[in-house]
Amino acid sequence: MRKVLIASALALAFSVVAGAQVRFSPLFTDNMVLPRDAQVPVWGWADAGKTVKVTTSWDGKTYEALAGQDGKWSVTVATPGAGGPYSLRFDTGKKKYLKVLDNILCGDVWLCSGQSNMEMPVHGWGSVYRYEEELAESNNYPNIRLLNVIRTFNTREADTFEAEAGGWTVCSEKTLPLFSACGYFFGRALHQDLDIPIGLINSSYGGTNIEAWISTGVLEDLASAKQALHQGQNAVSADSVETIKRIWLQQIIAADRGMDGGKPRWTATDFDDSGWKELVVPGDVSHFEGLGGWDGVVWLRKEVEIPAAWAGKPLTLDLGAIDDDDDTFFNGVKVGSTEGYTFQRSYPVPAKWVKPGRAVVTVRLIDRRYNAGIMGEPERICVRCGDDKIVLSGNWKYKIGSSSEDATVPPATSFRVDFPHLLYNAMIHPLVPFPIKGAIWYQGENNSYAGYMYRETMPLLIRDWRDRWGYDFPFYMVQLTNFRKAQSRPGEYSEWSDVREAQDLTARIVPGAGMAVILDIGDAKDIHPRNKQEVGRRLSLLARKYAYGEDVVADSPCYDGYTLEGNTVRIRMKNVGGGLKTSDGAAVKGFEIAGGDHVFHFAQARIEGDTLVVWCEDVKYPQAVRYAWADNPVCNLVGGTGLPVGTFRTDVWPGPTFGKVTGY
Repeated sequence: MRKVLIASALALAFSVVAGAQVRFSPLFTDNMVLPRDAQVPVWGWADAGKTVKVTTSWDGKTYEALAGQDGKWSVTVATPGAGGPYSLRFDTGKKKYLKVLDNILCGDVWLCSGQSNMEMPVHGWGSVYRYEEELAESNNYPNIRLLNVIRTFNTREADTFEAEAGGWTVCSEKTLPLFSACGYFFGRALHQDLDIPIGLINSSYGGTNIEAWISTGVLEDLASAKQALHQGQNAVSADSVETIKRIWLQQIIAADRGMDGGKPRWTATDFDDSGWKELVVPGDVSHFEGLGGWDGVVWLRKEVEIPAAWAGKPLTLDLGAIDDDDDTFFNGVKVGSTEGYTFQRSYPVPAKWVKPGRAVVTVRLIDRRYNAGIMGEPERICVRCGDDKIVLSGNWKYKIGSSSEDATVPPATSFRVDFPHLLYNAMIHPLVPFPIKGAIWYQGENNSYAGYMYRETMPLLIRDWRDRWGYDFPFYMVQLTNFRKAQSRPGEYSEWSDVREAQDLTARIVPGAGMAVILDIGDAKDIHPRNKQEVGRRLSLLARKYAYGEDVVADSPCYDGYTLEGNTVRIRMKNVGGGLKTSDGAAVKGFEIAGGDHVFHFAQARIEGDTLVVWCEDVKYPQAVRYAWADNPVCNLVGGTGLPVGTFRTDVWPGPTFGKVTGY
């Protein structure tokens, strides 16, 4: 349904101007934010040789443009300071009324990009803490405007893109749910602090490599990118991928062993599922035996005891967001079906089907790509009768119905949307040269296999985008958070630490770049931590200090060198923000130390001013110190304002990803 609405909105937007044979980029719609106090290009397309006039309401000036041989026209308008609402009027050269864009504000526009942790919505396939309250509060910020770029890819640089709802929307509980949570909370913090209109462009795509976001020609001289470039040379078109995906989906559905002649076999209350394995809901099922890297159909079953007081009463089955599609059954009867991982599942169970005693909820889950599972807050995955509920999170039984091996056509993952350049071409290039105040970036999980290489590609992406826009705008990254099982021994294998180090190096060497450390707010079991409010706030501190010149503490304390002092190592820190301390008031945790044998031991540490003295009785001649060097480190060192210290080390010994290159 949502796709139909989007298509209808787009058709309406273009039909308005079709008679005059003029069209606009979705950057230019009602409710947009124009950069304040700037020379702003406004462009579109028309018949070659046609004159288009643009009149600005704030000063009454009219600008004229002549469509070139390629049909493109462009004018540059001078915008006023923050404020509005304003309008833009478009007329043809024959004095024919064409179009008026209304409710335009002047302010600052920020680009939000990356993979799924930037894409994660306020409430959809993932949901932030207290999302109901956040959605209600969003009605208070009509001067925040949202533009969602629809996910796609292109083998050539595209001149335009498709947007959710056809273009810009006013922030509200109706428009916000599917927008980037990280981007929104960043923009909200700036809006609250600066009291100016903020425009947010969300152009992100989950499960994608950084190379896809870099433009053509930039990676060619990077030796470590040769393999990725070679693999992407024969990338197929978006239309071809959609055809492949459709055929693959038909085949894995047809092969589903949980169905017999179009009827479900594994949904009955008395079906024997004693041989099925178990997994935990909510969460990504790929962590469980037999499902790593899996795509296809999996069946999930959960028993629930229906109270006698509920008998003969209607129920509601809430299952959060399911990735990707589902058919859901209650005691063998289908109660609902939804396509798409962005939608919350809430299915009614008619009173006539509700009997006391044992009942079974069965979900036929169809996964088309990447993550799969029942997602959301554990307490909200439940069956409800009025105000009473039974929580369904916890252990469920599961059995694979079909998988990619059952299809003769390869799954869509064999034809990656994130080969080098493809996402830049489709989702970034069409935004150039619309002036942005800066960009925020949350990505790196997908490149962790070759994390060491990230120290080349991350600075390259920033330089590439700045070159394309023609100026060095601020660029703020989110360092990878803590994830997976908590560290239990020193010297653990950690690809994520290599990425974090590369992100830290980028923030140090690239002018105008910054990094928000979030090692303290991750989730061991969820790669998409829900506290995006704090992620956005920490990014906003960087913008407030460096983009807007405010006197705030924005940077986490970071490593600044070391000296050997007998059997101890003194670590120098900077940006301590009023002094080092521990977040819990306990002894410092998170340090490891090694001697010449390169064997690490957990170490003790004490704070002395802006330095730390680190030692271990088992290491007489220390050679290297590391802090928070694990996928999910146990650490507690923070600065005076509570910003955590990020992953760092004193050594340069090759890590687990040294020499590895991005593969597809």
